Amino acid sequence: MSFTPELIAELEVLALFNLDSSQEGIKVHNTASKEVIAAARRLYEKKLTDQPDGGYLTSLGHDAAENVQVLLNILNVGEPA
Repeated sequence: MSFTPELIAELEVLALFNLDSSQEGIKVHNTASKEVIAAARRLYEKKLTDQPDGGYLTSLGHDAAENVQVLLNILNVGEPA
């Protein structure tokens, strides 16, 4: 399995969620890029979010977003800010 542009877009959307609060979701507006809009819809179809335009993370979505954000922190160690 490789990282396709579609998967990368989904990972980028998952990285936008604030994991410190389950009361804070995201809204992907129709002015966003078509890639981001499509990624948000796919996350909804995969049952990772509760709305096709973002919304809140499901339990599975929270796990996925947490793993994405941990991976980003690991890979960004030593990178300039």
